[in-house]
Amino acid sequence: MVDVGGKAETERAAVARGRVIFSKATLAAVLAGDIKKGDVRAVARLAGIQAAKRTSELIPLCHPIGLTHVDVQVAPSESPSGMQVEATVQCVGRTGVEMEALTAVTVACLTVYDMIKGIDRTARITDVRLAAKRGGRSGDIRLE
Repeated sequence: MVDVGGKAETERAAVARGRVIFSKATLAAVLAGDIKKGDVRAVARLAGIQAAKRTSELIPLCHPIGLTHVDVQVAPSESPSGMQVEATVQCVGRTGVEMEALTAVTVACLTVYDMIKGIDRTARITDVRLAAKRGGRSGDIRLE
């Protein structure tokens, strides 16, 4: 791990995004609550929050971070058909939360995929990326 002991604690935040693309019929089933495994959006949201909190357990060289806020939004998308996922993660610490935001989005997308794969074999996860970060030595970066 990188030594961050000499760095000052600052407020930090990161936003990541991704999407799961699937058929319009599958989207209709998700929105109607007709998925056997349950409420796709709610389960994916909780999975993303849980993943952000456990990022250092999943990625070997990530520091454990005391997160102050995690928000995961899972919203329907008409074009392309599917779900758009966005995670915002915040902390006061010595290192950023980009990996936590990216992990939250990735796991939320994987959860959507898992819940709908039984009815839509063509689903795919795309466009997982960091959209913005705030704080730290490199300052604010907006990629979108």
